[in-house]
Amino acid sequence: MTQSALIEFLSSTFDGFHVHVDSERERADIVLDRPPFNIIAMTQRDALRQVFEALDAHDDVRVIVLRSEGEHFSSGGDIKGFLEASPEHVSKLAWNVAAPARCEKPVIVANRGYTFGVGFELSLACDFRIASETTRYALPEQNLGQIPGSGGSARLQKIIGITRTKHMVMRAKRISGATALDWGIATECVADVELENATQALVDELRGFSPLAQRTAKKLINDNEDAPLSVAIEMEGHCYSRLRSSADFREGVEAFHGKRKAVFHGE
Repeated sequence: MTQSALIEFLSSTFDGFHVHVDSERERADIVLDRPPFNIIAMTQRDALRQVFEALDAHDDVRVIVLRSEGEHFSSGGDIKGFLEASPEHVSKLAWNVAAPARCEKPVIVANRGYTFGVGFELSLACDFRIASETTRYALPEQNLGQIPGSGGSARLQKIIGITRTKHMVMRAKRISGATALDWGIATECVADVELENATQALVDELRGFSPLAQRTAKKLINDNEDAPLSVAIEMEGHCYSRLRSSADFREGVEAFHGKRKAVFHGE
């Protein structure tokens, strides 16, 4: 898809969310806006995947932010939609929700209020989770006689371990943003009024690094999550070696010795 086609697609009207690209700040926002609880419809999941992929290919975007309008991030999915969806559609849910993890660019999610079900699963697929003190994370599917179906329990177990995952999944327990920070789920936990400031600060921080080094680090860390230590170290060495020949690395070294701020171009 050409850049003009990407821009036209991203300016479309989407069901349950909208997209805003700020080229000057190199930031793109995907904003859930189905008040009051930002319920995520079945068809919306596929549209969200397409938008993440489009923003990943957008030349003016360095960092993607997923956030919401209103006091809640999302209370979860459209329950009735699960009964109406075809088995083929349901089989694609985890792939759609994993779109933030597949993006080469950094993805930040800003959570506040209810962050339940697929809202939590989408958040877990992002690279950085900034939680407001009002945030309540939960995977409540046991209340419906079901389990998380889009990677929720699997991703959560990687982060917090089997005991705490059973507490949240098998008992459908909610935890606060502060607890999520303590458990390693959230990157930061801030006052609700500071959520946007904290998000923009992280965007600006990430923009200061080499896009090439950022892409390499994200893929390396994701790919090595299940790798044996020896394999992970080997892959890290290969990536390190490849980056040594990049223009960004040369710029970084020259800026360090010249006592100036590096200007990276992703090459």
